[in-house]
Amino acid sequence: MTVAIGVIAAFVLASLVSALGIYAYGRLARRPRGEASYALPLAQDDTPLDRLAAPMLEARKGWSGLVLCSDNLEAFAVRALTARAAGRSLDLQYYYWKTDLTGLLLAREIVHAADRGVRVRLLLDDINLRGKDGAYLALDRHPNIEVRVFNPSWNRVGTLQRGFELVFRAFSSTRRMHNKSWIADGRLAIVGGRNIGDAYFDASDTVNFRDLDLLALGSAVGQAESIFDTFWNSPSVQPLKVLRGWHDGDPAGLRDRMESTAASEAARPYVDRLREADSIQDLFSRKDRLHWSEKIAVLADPPAKSSGDGRSHWLYKSIFPLVTSATRSLQLTSPYFIPGARGVAQFASLVRRGVSVEVLTNSLAATDVAAVHGAYSRYRVPLLRAGVALYELKPDDERQKISLFGSRGASLHTKAFIVDGQAGFVGSFNFDPRSVSLNTEMGVIFHHPDLCAEVAEIFRQQIQPTSSFKVSLDGKRPAWTDDRKGKMRRLLGAEPDASLRRKLVATIAGRLPLESQL
Repeated sequence: MTVAIGVIAAFVLASLVSALGIYAYGRLARRPRGEASYALPLAQDDTPLDRLAAPMLEARKGWSGLVLCSDNLEAFAVRALTARAAGRSLDLQYYYWKTDLTGLLLAREIVHAADRGVRVRLLLDDINLRGKDGAYLALDRHPNIEVRVFNPSWNRVGTLQRGFELVFRAFSSTRRMHNKSWIADGRLAIVGGRNIGDAYFDASDTVNFRDLDLLALGSAVGQAESIFDTFWNSPSVQPLKVLRGWHDGDPAGLRDRMESTAASEAARPYVDRLREADSIQDLFSRKDRLHWSEKIAVLADPPAKSSGDGRSHWLYKSIFPLVTSATRSLQLTSPYFIPGARGVAQFASLVRRGVSVEVLTNSLAATDVAAVHGAYSRYRVPLLRAGVALYELKPDDERQKISLFGSRGASLHTKAFIVDGQAGFVGSFNFDPRSVSLNTEMGVIFHHPDLCAEVAEIFRQQIQPTSSFKVSLDGKRPAWTDDRKGKMRRLLGAEPDASLRRKLVATIAGRLPLESQL
């Protein structure tokens, strides 16, 4: 009896505390969300980007043009150059924007644009902002820049308070905005897998990501802008300045930091690259790089996914039918790959129909999230038995002797697939439960054989034995084959090149009921 009373008392106390937490967070939801704002109207020749895009679009009403950005240094340059060319607006939406070398260099470009009178709207997910509000508040204090955050925490400071809030909001706090888009003047949009930070632009001295973006013109830009506006004005988003517990940013200090960074020796490769490309027009100088099609669509989950609403409109339901429509070939790249039993069955069905199914993901040694690899490893043998060709990126790239900062460490971050060499996808969507059910995601579906060939060629390069392990079956266990310094090797029974710590994390994660959160 005493035990029962204790259990009931504990339950009542926990309920009261939870209700208090929910009430406290509800106060945040009732705070001013900021005035609604929308994409600014287009013009024919008001800005350099108008004058670049409008003539190309005159004869292509309803069409979109895409340029694939695979090189990390070019991906940096295209963002900086579009910011320099912008004369009306910059709408920027990212899972995170780091205040490291390249993050500060690109922040400097948007501040200079704002100084010229360009309206800047910066929308960031809140999960990575802890302790960094000051830098973003410094940006927000510029009269032409506004910073808003997706699914924010009420408590900006204090580990204990923030921890309690995460507990009380266990359901909603795991739901994040994983979108990535950079839109200039409503004329050009960059959509893909890259966040803003050194690892995405070959500036890291440890590991640099392999990733893809698409630079878009035409109707696809309007679609991306509509997605941005929907998020910007949604109930899930709050202006950073209305949140509790932040400290005032220091605009002068941030400017000094940005300028000193731009003048540093470390920034030289990026500054030189921008000097080489005098304008955004240089990116379109090779006509074969720009792929035009009427069948291009920018798609995204709705912001209501953060509350579990909008299920019928989730991105997964828009893109996976394209995957399963394959009749000849499927090349799928996903750094975090957890297909689940249903996914394994669907890939197996494709193979039985005669489809060549190839999947590239990270090896345990290359991934930046060992726990995800632990969940993926449960499906490795079933996938191989089903006839799926499986490749895992190695932690270094022997083709690349040195990067800009001395590291050839590699980790896969590309999220893409090509179906039958005719249609494809590039975006932020991983084939894992988090992208399917928890995060909001975004990407571009395209139907264009030449663009598909470009993406497929990158896939082919990355699955070469100098860059990736080919996984096969040796009886009932996996085996890894690669080319190591010109010699082929075959490894059995263990995750190659992975540290003991990574193996331990992956093993534990693979045995815990965490898959739905990964």
